[in-house]
Amino acid sequence: MPTSLARWFPILDWGRRYNGATLTSDLLAAVIVTIMLIPQSLAYAMLAGLPPQVGLYASVAPLLAYAVFGTSRTLAVGPVAVISLMTAAAVSQVATPGSAEYLAAAVVLALLSGIMLIAMGVLKLGMLANLLSHPVISGFITASGVIIAASQLGHVLGIRTSGQTLLEIGASFIKGVNGFNPWTAAIGVPTVAFLFWVRKGFKPLLLRLGLKGRAAELVSKTGPVIAIVATTSLVLLLGLEARGVRIVGDIPAGLPPLLMPSLDLDVWRSLAAPAVFISLIGFVESVSVAKTLAAKRRQRIAPDQELVGLGASNVAAAFTGGFPVTGGFARSVVNFDAGAQTPAAGAYTAMGIAGAGLLLTPLLYALPNATLAATIIVAVLSLVDFKSIGRVWTYSRRDFSAMVLTIGATLLAGVEAGVIAGVVLSILLMLHRSSKPHVAVVGRVPGTEHFRNIDRHAVEVRPELLSLRIDESLSFTNAAWLEDMVLARVAQDPRITDVVLMCSAVNDIDMTALESLEALNARLKDAEVRLHLSEVKGPVMDRLKRSHFIEDLTGEVFLSQFDAWRATAASGAGTRRSTDGA
Repeated sequence: MPTSLARWFPILDWGRRYNGATLTSDLLAAVIVTIMLIPQSLAYAMLAGLPPQVGLYASVAPLLAYAVFGTSRTLAVGPVAVISLMTAAAVSQVATPGSAEYLAAAVVLALLSGIMLIAMGVLKLGMLANLLSHPVISGFITASGVIIAASQLGHVLGIRTSGQTLLEIGASFIKGVNGFNPWTAAIGVPTVAFLFWVRKGFKPLLLRLGLKGRAAELVSKTGPVIAIVATTSLVLLLGLEARGVRIVGDIPAGLPPLLMPSLDLDVWRSLAAPAVFISLIGFVESVSVAKTLAAKRRQRIAPDQELVGLGASNVAAAFTGGFPVTGGFARSVVNFDAGAQTPAAGAYTAMGIAGAGLLLTPLLYALPNATLAATIIVAVLSLVDFKSIGRVWTYSRRDFSAMVLTIGATLLAGVEAGVIAGVVLSILLMLHRSSKPHVAVVGRVPGTEHFRNIDRHAVEVRPELLSLRIDESLSFTNAAWLEDMVLARVAQDPRITDVVLMCSAVNDIDMTALESLEALNARLKDAEVRLHLSEVKGPVMDRLKRSHFIEDLTGEVFLSQFDAWRATAASGAGTRRSTDGA
């Protein structure tokens, strides 16, 4: 029972070893992450089209829930840019931004995402993260970063923009360019420049001023807070609100409310599909960050339990007036670098944000929207990775096409279309690769028992023997292709009397492939050609023995390819050496 409970409640595992030193490390990390998370939470709520306090709400209960159910020691859960953009795209289809119905729909979206994630965790579907290839994910995040940055540019310049695609945002920007506010730009543009400088220039400056390495690293993370204090002070001192600079305004002070999400079935049905995409993207992003950070400390995470942890976080967000959340890259890295040792650091961060919600919100009244927009732009542009497009082009044309199509679909048709395109393309690429597996004609390396591709090595071959190494499992997707390929080669060369299928890389043969092998065996028999297998793995052989295929096989099953080479040697037949391949 204790082991079973620890499986579902990881806090019971790390909590037993919690001590004073761990508490100190977690508290220090929590202070740093809290400072960073407050402006991010406000900014991402604005990106989602929600009141700023909702960002604070979504950064309290989810962190507490993840501390109980999550397996990563350093993952920081909360609002993130891509999920906030997807939330805005989904909720704006069922309610008007700024309305009470809009907030209610965002809450329902968080609840739906949470339920789906928990269900996937209970069913142990953590492998669903593999539905999206890395090039597709990279393309989607890059395109989303561009859309987000474009959507916030108007706030930096005082121009009203709208839309969910790059074309829509661009058109609204041109249409509203007459609304350009120089005072807003005077705040927004320098803030963007300052935040970009902070990322690389603040720490070296602090080091030159005598601050120690780690202290300088941590203090450099306070750049957004410095920007908030400076720009808010400017608005108050210069009376910039009266000059058209839009500000956050009143933020209700208090703790996140306890509420019951709407049970409107029409809203649930409308948001079901977006919730699936948000759950999938959120999980992929979160588990990637968690795995990366865990590997640095030789720790491990459990993907299936991560689904439960993220699901619980989203359910907690829903019942406390928040919107969908996931593990964020930037804040998790800061949490890691600040020395967080357990998920308790997230719980302490939640307490810090709750305290800010109670005590500091009046100080944020004059915070310019341009500053929050600048925070978002700088954060998301770090996710844009155009260099990866070149790397993928160099490595794989198929992955490059999938990446570019995902970027194009996201930019031109919106985030949901980008996700759909990414999933479909990933599956199609997988099927395409599986449908035409790599099959090499192999020959013997002179003087050895090793066999290699005749197109790549100088090897010995015999004209009457066709040896094929199959480099993938056989299934319904590729069985017919393999059958046709073998028969075509046999038809082209009447000298062939034996065909050996080298199965060292074949981990499975499904029923369709078995039937195809049976048909191949029968057709080769009619052509007076024997079919042999070599290096068949034990589990595969066990299944073949449960059929009539082995009994009907015209040839033999050999333990090694060398055994097949010797056994099929024709009396007096010579060998010839292949030329080197390209």
